Amino acid sequence: MTATGRVYDRGYRPYEGELGGRRAARMALLKASMRRALGIRRAWRQKLFPWLLLAIAGVPAIVNVGVAYLTRDRIEGGIDIITYQEYVGVSTALLVFVGLTAPDVVCPDRRNRTLPLLFSRPLTGVDYVIAKVGAIAAIVFAFGLLPQIVLFVGQTLVSDAALDYVADNAAVLWQVPIAVALLALYYASLAVAVSSFATRRIVAAAALLLLLLVTSVAAAILTEGQLEPSAWEAINLLAAPLNVRDLVLDGEVTLGSLAGVNGATGLALGVYALVVGTSLGTLLWRYRWIET
Repeated sequence: MTATGRVYDRGYRPYEGELGGRRAARMALLKASMRRALGIRRAWRQKLFPWLLLAIAGVPAIVNVGVAYLTRDRIEGGIDIITYQEYVGVSTALLVFVGLTAPDVVCPDRRNRTLPLLFSRPLTGVDYVIAKVGAIAAIVFAFGLLPQIVLFVGQTLVSDAALDYVADNAAVLWQVPIAVALLALYYASLAVAVSSFATRRIVAAAALLLLLLVTSVAAAILTEGQLEPSAWEAINLLAAPLNVRDLVLDGEVTLGSLAGVNGATGLALGVYALVVGTSLGTLLWRYRWIET
């Protein structure tokens, strides 16, 4: 018997571009995760949700500028419904977005067993974590910062002296982006870490929202009836990034749950670092092997 073989042309198009290394693979995974989260190249139903949340997050800015415009001639400086500081993290739309999209970019990889395929490329567990957390954080940062830009530009145009307004509020041009970036990192790292333990998106989303709700309720129960602010407020994971926001914009906790607590600065920074550090450490542990 003579061995025979045949070659079939199945119509696959070979890749003719430049071959990238580990960095290119990481960037490709990050872009793919961002596209999935935003519904790009997916059905219109997947596109509607994230862009609707962006519109909702921008409503307070538009309303604030509109009210300031209508009252500028009656009240000096107009009426401000919301401040830049209050706007950071005030919208639950960002939290809902993270709670539903983070599982959507993480859970299918584990459920469909595509992790070995991903790690067959020049990717490591660290690259995977950076790409997934970076994708969610980048979108949350953009969704959180764009309304702030609308608010700043609108307030500048509505004010009687635009240059004076810019000069008086110049600090927010660097404070707000830092505060929003810290909020985005907090939400993204915690949401992706929780999602890494589930294969079903609805389970991961419920677990994240339950974790935040339970800590918030627990803090309220432990501080109920106390006349003075209590350090027990530090266990409220929902308020943790807002306490850090105050530190960035005011230098102390003024609006967050730890306002008035002795040592609030240390508690706020400690809880934030503990949550983010634990979340990232958990992710690095979860994806330390290809078999995960």
